[in-house]
Amino acid sequence: VREAVQTLGYRKNMAAVELVTMKSKVVAVILPDTKTTFSNKIIEGIQNEALKADLSVIILYIGDNDPEMQRRALDTVIERSVAGILLLSVELTHANQKILENAHINYVFASSAFAQENSRFIASDDFKIGYEATNFLIREGHQRIGLAALEPDTFVGQQRLLGYLQALKEHSFSFDKTWICAGNYSYYDGVNAMKRYGPDTKLTAIIGASDLAAIGIINQAKKMGLSVPQQLSVMSIDGTDIVNIVDPTLTSVTQSFYTMGVESMRMLLNPKLKSKYTKIEIKERESTRRI
Repeated sequence: VREAVQTLGYRKNMAAVELVTMKSKVVAVILPDTKTTFSNKIIEGIQNEALKADLSVIILYIGDNDPEMQRRALDTVIERSVAGILLLSVELTHANQKILENAHINYVFASSAFAQENSRFIASDDFKIGYEATNFLIREGHQRIGLAALEPDTFVGQQRLLGYLQALKEHSFSFDKTWICAGNYSYYDGVNAMKRYGPDTKLTAIIGASDLAAIGIINQAKKMGLSVPQQLSVMSIDGTDIVNIVDPTLTSVTQSFYTMGVESMRMLLNPKLKSKYTKIEIKERESTRRI
């Protein structure tokens, strides 16, 4: 039999097996075209936890959270009858959320928390991220603090902005709407934000909405003749590996991305587990200083 298998190049048809057993061994991860590197550790955590459960992982990309690509990805995994769906930093349209709910397949959102009562998620508390980042800089003596390259129209962006504003309000600091520069978390959003602030900016510190955005801010500031952190403190949100390989190294609000991956997979396999926030931690490096 083994000789025949080798000669014929036989491979087990898992689709046929799943049709007979009515049990899938595949988990789907739906992922947008992220402009940062944060998803790597989440996927690593998902994959490692899936292996422990003898599950395979397939990944479907949906562009820049494009509604049509969302729908097609959902149709693909629903037709495949997967064991579960993990949505990584995805904000579904109302119509696509209905498609997901009507499929009656277990699903969990990773790296995105939602206000809806029935949503299941593993994520950082984005309000706390904005609040703690701003408070850290305030404790360093800063009062004029920029927030750059985040998407204010998304739930994540809104929560970070609200946390930022709350920290300023608690210290009775004035606020100028020009301190906020919208973007999509990319390196070039950081560059463009710094161009908008300009070389004569009154800001003494800027929070980049991602590590790459913060690096864009620093590089553009250097081109303008501003030194970091002597003239301008810069910190980032995410805390991926790249914060240690840039000059200066980046002070960051570090998220527990690997834990998000592990915990989201565990939640997917155990419907009794509840949504929760993972740990965040401010790690001070060279890009910020006390004034």
